[in-house]
Amino acid sequence: MNRPKHWGEWYWEGFDPRHPNAGADLAIVRKALNRAPGDVPELWRFYRVIVPDSVATQGYRSASLTAEHATLGLFGLHQQAQRRIMHDDDVLFGEALSVLRSSGKYSDEAIDRRVNAAATATSQGELIMHLRGLVTQLRSLSPAQPLNYTKLVEEIYDWNHADGQQRVRRRWGAQYYNWARRDSATSNT
Repeated sequence: MNRPKHWGEWYWEGFDPRHPNAGADLAIVRKALNRAPGDVPELWRFYRVIVPDSVATQGYRSASLTAEHATLGLFGLHQQAQRRIMHDDDVLFGEALSVLRSSGKYSDEAIDRRVNAAATATSQGELIMHLRGLVTQLRSLSPAQPLNYTKLVEEIYDWNHADGQQRVRRRWGAQYYNWARRDSATSNT
């Protein structure tokens, strides 16, 4: 897996919901949901990716900036009005979706359709659109289901390459359907 090069910790890794500016900062990062990467000057202070000079000086959007921008917006949406931090290093995206599926709040078929739509997205933009709907559903659980946003930014970044999409799809499938746990359960019988 490729990792977007960045400096310091990602915004969601250091987020503290008790900070006096937390609500205002979340309102700013949620702007990423409806605007293009780099187009919201208020967001610039939250960016941590390193964009090559050749890309930055030409005004192009890098895949890494697009991935971070989307992840900021998704985290802002997920964290809104939550006291518990929605970034959790121990919960991979497919695992969070598995919890959503087993929650009983939505039908298995409805969640499967949404997950399949995200997994078969052919572009980063289409993927991000589907992720927004899934994060909204994760947020709606009581309590809301956190996930690893650091891993998610890497997966969104990887979506720019066909081989990266395939790896991410396989990983999400294994996590969503708990293949590893089922394999170890059947080998113990």
